[in-house]
Amino acid sequence: MARPYSPGPKQFVFAVGDGSDQQVSVGDPQEAYVAFSAFFRGRESDTYTIKDESARQSLVLMPRRGVISRIEDADQPRSEHLKVDRANRYLPSAMLFFENGYAGLDYFGQWFSELSDLDASPETRGAARAATITTEAAAIEEVGRIWADSGSVDPSDQYYVFFDSHDVGDDRAERAELLQLIEFLGLERVDAPAEAAGGEVWVRTDPRLDVECARWS
Repeated sequence: MARPYSPGPKQFVFAVGDGSDQQVSVGDPQEAYVAFSAFFRGRESDTYTIKDESARQSLVLMPRRGVISRIEDADQPRSEHLKVDRANRYLPSAMLFFENGYAGLDYFGQWFSELSDLDASPETRGAARAATITTEAAAIEEVGRIWADSGSVDPSDQYYVFFDSHDVGDDRAERAELLQLIEFLGLERVDAPAEAAGGEVWVRTDPRLDVECARWS
């Protein structure tokens, strides 16, 4: 059961840009998610916006562009943008926003401060994201995030498998980022078994990864 908002209820505004905004008053994040899911699935639009006016934060979903943006209009305004490769990412992002606002999406993917950065190739975006990570702690945390999204541990418990069962054309930006972080951390990448999917990345277990991946499990 979702933890109730305190203080509650909490108000959100859902908008699609045609003036038919919907204001909801909800007691917890799950109630907000159910209301927005119905709003999202009941319309065809280029842009869907969730506004938390009391927190001065917004989440903007742009399915036709394959983009999610998060915006904070506080004392120091900021916005970040995420390229979305899979259609099933939009509603989970909304749930994270309902749970913890702007910060709830910190680990949802590769955020960039400029929309134009998303026009680069996936490999360029992945490399650019990896270049912003300059400490071992941050790199381990990011590797853990990538693994948690689509990873597994092989049956022998000797290897972490990233992009489990994914083809090489999937997750190109995150794969490019991961490969640079593997090198940065000095992790040991091994050849995937012949029967593995073409996009899988296999890495030998490491105590640093064990701790981080256990946190994400």
